[in-house]
Amino acid sequence: MTLAQNLRNEMKTLPAGEFCPAYYRWLGLREHLDAPITTLRGAGIASLFRAPEPHIFKNDLIVGSTFGLYTTAEKTAVEHAKQTVNRLGSRNFITNADHYAPNYRHTLAVGVPGLLSEIEESLAKYAADPGKTEFLAAMKETMSAFRDMIGNYGKKARALMADPAYRREYLEFIAENCEALVAGAPKTFAQGLQLVWFCHTAFLQEGRYAMALGRIDQYLWPLYEADVEAGRLTPEIATGLLENTFTKISTSDVVNIAIGGANPDGSTAVNELSKCVLDAVRNGNAPGPNLSARVSPGMPDEFLLDCLKSIGTGLGYPALMNDEVNIAALLRMGYAEADVYDYSMVGCIENFITGKQPPWSDGRFDAPRFFDYLFHHGVSRFHGSVGPDLGDIDDLTSMEKFMERFEALMAYGAREYVALFKAQNEGINQEYYPEPFLSCFAEDCIGRGLDINNGGCIYPSVHGAALMGVGTVADSLAAIEKVVFIDGEATLAELRDAMDANFVGYEALRERLLAAPKYGNNDDFVDKYAVWYLDFLAGEFDKYKTRDGGAFYVAMAANTSNIWAGKIIAATPDGRREGEPLSDAASPTYGRDTRGATATLNSVAKPNYTLAACGTVVNQKFSPSMFEGEKLQKLLALVRVYFKKGGQELQMNATSRKVLKDAMDHPENYPSLVVRVSGFSDYYVRLDKNVQLDILNRTQHE
Repeated sequence: MTLAQNLRNEMKTLPAGEFCPAYYRWLGLREHLDAPITTLRGAGIASLFRAPEPHIFKNDLIVGSTFGLYTTAEKTAVEHAKQTVNRLGSRNFITNADHYAPNYRHTLAVGVPGLLSEIEESLAKYAADPGKTEFLAAMKETMSAFRDMIGNYGKKARALMADPAYRREYLEFIAENCEALVAGAPKTFAQGLQLVWFCHTAFLQEGRYAMALGRIDQYLWPLYEADVEAGRLTPEIATGLLENTFTKISTSDVVNIAIGGANPDGSTAVNELSKCVLDAVRNGNAPGPNLSARVSPGMPDEFLLDCLKSIGTGLGYPALMNDEVNIAALLRMGYAEADVYDYSMVGCIENFITGKQPPWSDGRFDAPRFFDYLFHHGVSRFHGSVGPDLGDIDDLTSMEKFMERFEALMAYGAREYVALFKAQNEGINQEYYPEPFLSCFAEDCIGRGLDINNGGCIYPSVHGAALMGVGTVADSLAAIEKVVFIDGEATLAELRDAMDANFVGYEALRERLLAAPKYGNNDDFVDKYAVWYLDFLAGEFDKYKTRDGGAFYVAMAANTSNIWAGKIIAATPDGRREGEPLSDAASPTYGRDTRGATATLNSVAKPNYTLAACGTVVNQKFSPSMFEGEKLQKLLALVRVYFKKGGQELQMNATSRKVLKDAMDHPENYPSLVVRVSGFSDYYVRLDKNVQLDILNRTQHE
């Protein structure tokens, strides 16, 4: 077995225990309870880094993990600590707590001592500004504690050398790397990787989720290249170190890594380290990390084939991102070209200006619910919500009039969405929730002496509205146009009655609705509504700004939310029954794309995704044989043409329906079966049954 496999097995045997970050925070807070809030929170973070005793696994090479950082304090003290920390409160996803891609390029260039020197310079610069010096002092305290945390791991490695259960050469390697990072910037690939992983571990200790590792094949490349040239490193060793690191990514976290992409001059950014990262993820065969490949026209076919082979193992990684579309979408938002070309992804697929804007947030925009409002004078009895009453459906004598009313309702929905988001996002005192440690990894918080969420970043915050059910909406509008206004086979009132009855007693009408053209078959009659859907909603959300002047992005990404959204949405005009899942993300409704993968992707490529600055998700399922021999070359050509036509993203499952069905019936036989869910992969047998069925029901292309 490899070292990473041994580490994975060792982690499974770790004794049960609880890592309680609140307790470690409390140890620092209790010494500064009368201090200003920034100092108080900084003291809590510093204690969180300094107080826990490091845990080093016997098969560790790149150390750092919340596994094993167990609290042994008396139960009453732990409960008191939790209550105290909870009362102080914290940011959450909607108030920009995490889902962030740190500026690791700069961090590696200057190291921890360099960051501390920059903070000292800024403290001198703003000596006459008490607010900024207080915040910078908290940054200094947390960064100093982070340096101490690194040093503690080095000391622990030295102390363990007397333990015969550990290999001395591993501990020496760990100790030397830690000591080097305490003293200065990383000088080797292993030291660079170790520093990045220490940062990630510190974010986990703070309780942050979905913190991205960003473009790891770019910012670690100079160290990798120098080591290879000096004979200190081989691709095989680098792959092993990466695999050893990725093994410690929890299955409950979503850690996005971006590889590949284009340079501003059009050349490919794919390098030898890109292949090492891809191999490390494939060898791990685990749900994490969430690997994304930025595919540009200049990406070598050989590397894209390697990506497809990795997907074909059943792992589902990497997701394939169209660099040309994403770059155009981000340039539309006004960012500097150099910053756009360095974009990465956070969370599942969300595009992010690396290290230069506050943490990400997004939410769900359930577009199909507006059919219910339209047919019922602004009332959704199924959902229990109310919208504007725009009149009786008998007034709608043409498809044009129907669309005018539907657009008015969607515009109202966008206004409502923005108002509710702002009530949450702007409803907190920004100065009461400072992030002194996280701010050290954002340009230019140190230089400005300001918090990452309060003016410190180069760019303002952005928010993503995830547009639900493009397939459901497009199919519904096409069915109304065909059945009601062209063929005259039903009136809008009859359609309303049929949906209210969940089509019970209206089976013949439902069959006519289902027989109407469906999105995903390269039919412009219905595809035009998918094009309209993105055009219209992007235009509506473009009207609004976040609290600090940033944009509202739109996305067509569901990440299984199509299932839960469907449960609260009444029957829709496409023949879908109440409570059933909506179409998934940017994909057609499963089972309705009946003309093969080429027709499906031709449909999906028609909307203008340069309007979707957040990104999209297109889930496709292919038989395992598609990833072998000549078929693999055809699959590569399919991806290339789809992206050339304007498709934004593509991710694939390569597990047969037979295997998925058997795994549902006999989960004990498939404990390690990994599948692509939506914007992430997971173990199939651990998924909710509704999600398992959604994956099972995806159209499988042969």
